[in-house]
Amino acid sequence: MKISGKIDEVRAQVKEWKKQGLSVALVPTMGYLHEGHKSLMERARKENDKVVVSIFVNPMQFGPNEDLESYPRDLDRDSKICEAAGVDLIFHPEVEEMYGPDFHAYVDMHTLPEKLCGASRPVHFRGVQTVVSKLFHIIPADRAYFGQKDAQQLAIIRRMVMDLNFDIEIIGCPIIREEDGLAKSSRNTYLSEEERKQAVILNQSLEAAMDAINAGEKDAAKVKQIIIDKLQTCPLAKIDYVEVVSFDTIQPIEKVEGAVLIAIAVYIGTTRLIDNRILM
Repeated sequence: MKISGKIDEVRAQVKEWKKQGLSVALVPTMGYLHEGHKSLMERARKENDKVVVSIFVNPMQFGPNEDLESYPRDLDRDSKICEAAGVDLIFHPEVEEMYGPDFHAYVDMHTLPEKLCGASRPVHFRGVQTVVSKLFHIIPADRAYFGQKDAQQLAIIRRMVMDLNFDIEIIGCPIIREEDGLAKSSRNTYLSEEERKQAVILNQSLEAAMDAINAGEKDAAKVKQIIIDKLQTCPLAKIDYVEVVSFDTIQPIEKVEGAVLIAIAVYIGTTRLIDNRILM
């Protein structure tokens, strides 16, 4: 396994693989990898000849007063996880390599980024789209793998690829959870012992909503209220948002039918966690 922080090196290696007729997968990450990331790598390994993992804490997707400086980083640890998963190449650039001193260009879109996480983090998805677009140009992979935990991000990337005619297939992979149901996240490390115990309320509230839907409930407002009521039983939980939207447009819906995203963001103490259910 090779590690490179240079755009030209990585691009040349991927082009060489493609010239040999090999299929290439990209798994974009911000590092501090966990079992969720590993599941993406393992699926990429099964479905492609070569696997590239990018590890880059992208400053463009962090707003003021967010956790850019404190976001966990450990390249040695991440490298071992990648090697165990069969990764061929890690792209680990410095900020200066990705964004030169005269950087002016951005990628953005209307509608999909405006709700959910985008409502409280207005610059976030512009940063995500810009860095992912750059990665797709640097690493011309056949497929890119994203976790469904970041469901709005997945919907936005899918739309960006379709609208801008990127020649890459986007693969969404299921959420990996702890034994008690909490979605795996690098930010779980911020939780105190008591906060970690109470954080299971996110998954429990979504399970309550799914129980109602499976019993025949189709009213999106009622499903939303079930989640809110459950979350409000947790003393440490402060709701950022609870929404039931179309997975294709990220716009509110009245009935639970078709492709639906049930998405929540909740502060447990000072740590903001997200979770969701996607119904297709």
